[in-house]
Amino acid sequence: MFTRLSLFHRQSSGSLLQLKMMSFLSKMTTAGAGEDYVEDFVCDENDIAENQMKAVELDGGKVLLVKQKGKLTAIGNKCTHFGALLSTGALGDGRVRCPWHGACFNTETGDIEDFPGLDSLPCFQVTVDQGKIKVRAKRSELQAGKRQRTMAARQLEDDRTFVVIGGGPSGAVCAESLRQEGFAGRLVLINKEPCLPYDRIVVSKALNFELDKKLLRNENFYSEHDIETMIGVEATDLNTQNQELTLSNGYKIKYDKVYIATGSKARKLSIEGSDLKNVCVLRTFEDAKAVNAQLGEDKDVVVLGTSFIGLEAAAYCVGKAKKITIVGRGTVPLKESFGDQIGHRVMELFQEKGVEFVMNSGIKRFIGNANGELEAVEILDGSILKVDVCVMGTGATLYTSFLEGSGVKINKNGSLDTNLYLETNIRGIYAGGDVANAPVFCNNNELSAIGHYGLAQYHGKIAALNMLGKTKELRTVPYFWTMLFGKGFRYTGYGTPHETIIEGDLSQLSFVAFYLDANGKVIAMASCGRDPVVSQFAEFLSQGKTLHKSDLSPDPFAWTK
Repeated sequence: MFTRLSLFHRQSSGSLLQLKMMSFLSKMTTAGAGEDYVEDFVCDENDIAENQMKAVELDGGKVLLVKQKGKLTAIGNKCTHFGALLSTGALGDGRVRCPWHGACFNTETGDIEDFPGLDSLPCFQVTVDQGKIKVRAKRSELQAGKRQRTMAARQLEDDRTFVVIGGGPSGAVCAESLRQEGFAGRLVLINKEPCLPYDRIVVSKALNFELDKKLLRNENFYSEHDIETMIGVEATDLNTQNQELTLSNGYKIKYDKVYIATGSKARKLSIEGSDLKNVCVLRTFEDAKAVNAQLGEDKDVVVLGTSFIGLEAAAYCVGKAKKITIVGRGTVPLKESFGDQIGHRVMELFQEKGVEFVMNSGIKRFIGNANGELEAVEILDGSILKVDVCVMGTGATLYTSFLEGSGVKINKNGSLDTNLYLETNIRGIYAGGDVANAPVFCNNNELSAIGHYGLAQYHGKIAALNMLGKTKELRTVPYFWTMLFGKGFRYTGYGTPHETIIEGDLSQLSFVAFYLDANGKVIAMASCGRDPVVSQFAEFLSQGKTLHKSDLSPDPFAWTK
């Protein structure tokens, strides 16, 4: 066979026909080795340059080839979160970042390193034969496009007990990561909601979602890996001197280490009539279910607040209600996040869909009928709006009151200060997610409490490593997104801008916004219809690099090249 191959190489070197012949011979060899693996030539070695990634076909599937520091690697090509093509994402130093939501995967191992998502990517064997790149893959992994990392088994001789308080995205990732990183002791996950951890992102985006289909992991997963789940139960007291946690059902747990990721509760403003029926908030599955049940073609909906939660809920209601009105305090929605110009364009987008706005205002009181049901609201100027259901998107209150008297320092807003390892002022007590006032790497490691889904999951991973003594500093680069009427808005970075530069066509929702501080440093970036630039900037920031106003001229995207 090798003689035939050498002869063919001399006759048609570098041709497509040569690659096809080598592919055919490779398949013959692989078939003899068993049907569980597939091996094939995928491209010429010269088809991929240094610091480049390339999607190639293998047995009907796609593989992502990466070449860095002279080494070729191959991993799955679809993000395990929502299936974005990683070949269209951002290549960093030893990892690739998803173009849609910012998840990161190690280019050598396929392991997930930043979030959202849970699963890692499959990793494939790469060799070079006579200038042709060959990839060998396990057929099942190639087809699945994702894999779960190996989990440590529970060992009875390991008498340590780690407790994760909170069944949101941060707690779920922490518990799973502890087993992935080798923890073999007793592991308890506590969730105050009466269900297993689920994808909370959909609560305001798709109010009719089915809970079972949005669970992060099913019951069998937790049982198989000996992760005790206590659902419908909450922590009521933490005794850090005796290392004992008390739960709402009276159960007490002696612990060695604790991770606090209790999240927040949607805030209901203290407005007259706010306790009427049909005055709702959106935080949990039950909240979404309650609001969705009240929608109808004859119903008037009022959304109070122009946060992402409020806008996503309003967008969902379009086509499912007669009239939708958004009441907000400022001049335009999302001004604090995106600025005035983009906020104004978002407002126009909603108005194009028939949504009405009452801005520079608020609700003075809710008006109910004799049955205690909401029927109208009075806004600040005295006007009365007929309404059948009101959704409050007016912020949240952190679940940390159970820590009073524990010795854990609680800030006025309920957040918990942590160090670079997510440890609080009490040794062995860690915090993450919404409740963590933690260092932000891209903001000089200044402390901040940021309620982003992907960041919460990242906190869970970092906390798990440090709980096990595998010292790992936070390297936080905030990344968030929203989808409004099919338009994806993305943002990365942190800080209050002094100046905003918008490149592109805002009217067509195809733009990039650069947010600059008083010194001309680009501290954040947002985009719509211009992927993967926000992911590229997130990776740029994660490497400790800086971009200034002077770098944006004449080519505002020279830094990406």
